[in-house]
Amino acid sequence: MIRKLGIFSFIILSSSWLAWKTFAADDRYLNLQIFAKVLNIVQQYYVEPVDSQKLIYGGIKGMLRELDPHTNFLPPDIYKEFESETSGEFGGIGIEISVEDGILTIISPIEDTPAWKAGIQPGDKIVEINGESTKGLSLVEAAQKMKGKNGEKIKLGIMREGLEEPKTYTLAREIVKLHSVKFVDLEDGYGYIRLTSFIENSAKEMREQLANLKKKQKNIKGIILDLRRNPGGLLDQAVQVSNLFLERGVIVSTIGRDKNKKEVIQAKDSGTYSGFPVIVLINESSASASEIVAGALKDNKRALIMGKRSFGKGSVQSVVKMGDGSGLKLTVARYYTPSGISIQAEGIKPDIEVDEMDMATIEKAKENYHVRREADIEGHLVNESEKAKQKKKEMAKSSWWQKFNAKEKNDKNSLLTNDYQVLQAYNYIKAWKVFKSL
Repeated sequence: MIRKLGIFSFIILSSSWLAWKTFAADDRYLNLQIFAKVLNIVQQYYVEPVDSQKLIYGGIKGMLRELDPHTNFLPPDIYKEFESETSGEFGGIGIEISVEDGILTIISPIEDTPAWKAGIQPGDKIVEINGESTKGLSLVEAAQKMKGKNGEKIKLGIMREGLEEPKTYTLAREIVKLHSVKFVDLEDGYGYIRLTSFIENSAKEMREQLANLKKKQKNIKGIILDLRRNPGGLLDQAVQVSNLFLERGVIVSTIGRDKNKKEVIQAKDSGTYSGFPVIVLINESSASASEIVAGALKDNKRALIMGKRSFGKGSVQSVVKMGDGSGLKLTVARYYTPSGISIQAEGIKPDIEVDEMDMATIEKAKENYHVRREADIEGHLVNESEKAKQKKKEMAKSSWWQKFNAKEKNDKNSLLTNDYQVLQAYNYIKAWKVFKSL
């Protein structure tokens, strides 16, 4: 009897579930019928003839606007441009943008692009494009307005902290060629690698620079990997860059709607550069792929993270190409670091926080603060090392020596004297060996 009741109850529950599924499906199709009806009425009775495709595309955009800002519909022309951007060459002004609190916000200008040269900064709010308000624009719509023919000018109305009214920047669009890897030899086996974005050949270029440093110095003593102002890019490149430094362990995992399905990407030990310390520099404009690399190296105890907490863009987008050449960029999952922490809206917290500081201010403070020592007393006894230093100073004044020594020293000296965070990273990595031996 109990068993019969159990079976009967199951049948009732099953029937209820099927009825609910049917109702949900009918409800969904009813809404689609409403959409089709509205479309039909507009086509028949609107005061002027309308483009059906334009209406349908607009309807799709409106639907996706109810989701997160990284989910967008890409009409055929924009989808074509989207494909070209990751190859490392595209037309535009060179900025990575997001929508924060409904306002179009710059994550980061890309180095050596019109926006970078004009002085546009991370965190700037774009309130106008060519005199028109950006209120209500999606990322795709904003990107479309900012792109145009090579050489054409565009005016951006920018608001930032400290400004009472928008400042207008006039920029000339260019074919933006991305060279994502920049290398500076810090000498004695130390190297500085600046990664500006993750495009198709980023990992390959980094591998080549590491190979050159190893060949030149025989031994790599330490690397500073600079991911500041890096807005991200291709996931496979983030994985490959992480693989350059990791022999084993998890790089990143993703979890989509089904919480029981977790995709995990593991490091491979082939072609790994190990046996030396790595310091990764991040800041508030380090996003997406940058955060994956920083998180992977941090959680696997392979690198020390310095700087400021990163941007916190920890969602995964898949792009689906449609039959008419358009595309759907859809958020499908969240990223998790090897320790299981979601990057989304959290970012990567550095091991050591270092603020960006103006080096000119620091140098001025040094000049105003001077402690008298024996060497400052007139007529003091001069030792041999002081004589050698004096001779070196005199030699450095001569023009032929400056020309001879300029190529190697220039980039290094410029970097260390103009960038406080890099200088601190360099000091830490040089001291690494000393502390390890204690």
